[in-house]
Amino acid sequence: LQDLRKGVTRSLIAIVVGFLACYAFAGQMLKILMQPMLTALKQSHFIYTIPTEAFFAEMWIAFIAGMFAASPYIFYQIWSFVAPGLYSHEKRWIIPIAMCSALFFVSGAMFGYFVVFPFGFEFFASYASDILMFTPKLDEYLGFALKLLFAFGIVFELPLFMFFLARLGIVSHVGLRAKRKYAILGAFIIAAALTPPDAISQTMMAVPLCILYELGIWLAFFFGKKKPKPAEE
Repeated sequence: LQDLRKGVTRSLIAIVVGFLACYAFAGQMLKILMQPMLTALKQSHFIYTIPTEAFFAEMWIAFIAGMFAASPYIFYQIWSFVAPGLYSHEKRWIIPIAMCSALFFVSGAMFGYFVVFPFGFEFFASYASDILMFTPKLDEYLGFALKLLFAFGIVFELPLFMFFLARLGIVSHVGLRAKRKYAILGAFIIAAALTPPDAISQTMMAVPLCILYELGIWLAFFFGKKKPKPAEE
């Protein structure tokens, strides 16, 4: 519990430092986050109905950006908490795994922003017509977009999670291949739970999740814990 408290405290300090560093650019980052929806709607503005809404939106976007900026250190603290239960030769994987965790997390968020957002928002904007005008509200859009970014960031951690379990000998590439059909079903269930209720967004999360599962199988094949060879007679 003491190690957990230290890890959480250090992670929170790193997030605060990242927040302070990103707050100066909060306005620019908010515009970048709004751009996919504005492009889909062919508009130039959002609306907000509460006087403090825009202020807290910039605070929130700076906090999330600080969390992404501090993600390598945060993942290092997470994996360091697990390290005492590992063998000495396994502890050398902690720093590479922490860096790869942050890389996969940010890559997942970027995939959501550059690939999923344009298609998904174009689909939602297609319902606008002469009698239906869609003008997004700032706080609702921000919560919706950040939820998707975090969802894609988390699901992109799947190969590293499988790699870690394979290194510990908990899973093997043989068992993972045998459960592939259940993994594909689970990918579409997770996508349905984390994305908006449209087939495009769900498919664009489920398909990469299936590909990441295959990548995890290959990581388990190459880096998984090898069974000891039987002693020669």
